[in-house]
Amino acid sequence: MAQDNLVITPVSGKADLKAFIDLPWRIYADDPNWVPPLKAEVKELLTPGRNPFFGHAEAQYFLARRNGHVVGRISAHIDHLALTQPVEQGMGPGTGNFGMFEAEDASVGAALIARAEDWLRDKGMTRSLGPISLSIWEEPGLLVEGHDHPPTVMMGHNSPAYQAMIEAAGYVLAKKLQTYELDITNAFPPLIQRIIASGEKNPRIRIRKVEKAKFDTEAAIILSILNDAWGNNWGFVPITDAEIAHTGKKLKPIVFEDLIMIAELDGEPVAFMMTLPDLNEALAPLNGALFPFGWAKLLWWLRKPKVRTMRVPLMGVVQKLQSSRMASQLAFMMIETIRLEAVSKYESTRGEIGWVLEDNQGMNAIAEAILSKVNKVYNIYEKPL
Repeated sequence: MAQDNLVITPVSGKADLKAFIDLPWRIYADDPNWVPPLKAEVKELLTPGRNPFFGHAEAQYFLARRNGHVVGRISAHIDHLALTQPVEQGMGPGTGNFGMFEAEDASVGAALIARAEDWLRDKGMTRSLGPISLSIWEEPGLLVEGHDHPPTVMMGHNSPAYQAMIEAAGYVLAKKLQTYELDITNAFPPLIQRIIASGEKNPRIRIRKVEKAKFDTEAAIILSILNDAWGNNWGFVPITDAEIAHTGKKLKPIVFEDLIMIAELDGEPVAFMMTLPDLNEALAPLNGALFPFGWAKLLWWLRKPKVRTMRVPLMGVVQKLQSSRMASQLAFMMIETIRLEAVSKYESTRGEIGWVLEDNQGMNAIAEAILSKVNKVYNIYEKPL
């Protein structure tokens, strides 16, 4: 595809992959709120055999060049597990995805999106859903509100110009995702404190820390709760054993026992809450490279991180409890336990919860009850092919 000396080609070989990974450093050179990812992590994400996502997915990456200079990129990919999900939950047969989208201008963006759509059509897809980079469990959605402050760990950041580019290509909103922020140095409202106190007196309830020495066992418990709790959510795709093992290995350096809680009811694990110190605060000065000195700086930070922000990327209560008062009580108890640990041990002052689906009434009600406010909004778009 050529347009005004613009050429779109599939990524082929190491040089192309490097150019694909490196492009954001130029796109966001003047954006103070972009946090450079570790290039080694991005390469692992994109590489079959190193990312277990490709055990059930396929992808093609594309580069846009104008007069020989790289000016944009995009991925087109198909998650075969997503194809097996119910249509009413957002995925389903015929749904392919695009992601990893970057473009220097609108003409580049339009050409890239068209090329990704052509690839999806050639693969038999009838609907495009995105941006999702690459899995729904990684960085879904396009940031449309909240460009004025940096993202937390494992959240995306993009140019405000991309919303107009994607919508101009015929995409309409499929779902909004949002994150909440709150001042965790303040005690929760009296009503929430009474709910927590009531739960603490209930002998049926136990809130416990994970045991890092038994990390594989604890991860399996969390995965079981997660797949049950999120099973009916929009966009849900089951996490495979290989993915949980891979994610666990990656996250283990920033997993701290006092920041991840499992709630038990009558001895049965029924809920969990995972909190991560905002690694982006340590990554931002490294500019994507661990060497020559980044690795030592990161290791020093990980020994005992003092971090402004804690992020809650995952939280879940088993479906059989989700319509009960017990669900919110367990959530408030886990949140309060972790809040106290974050403030006292890590000197944290700010929390971020999310992403949360805009129509997840239970989770949105919990976030609002503890006086948190929406700070970022991400759109996922769809278009028939």
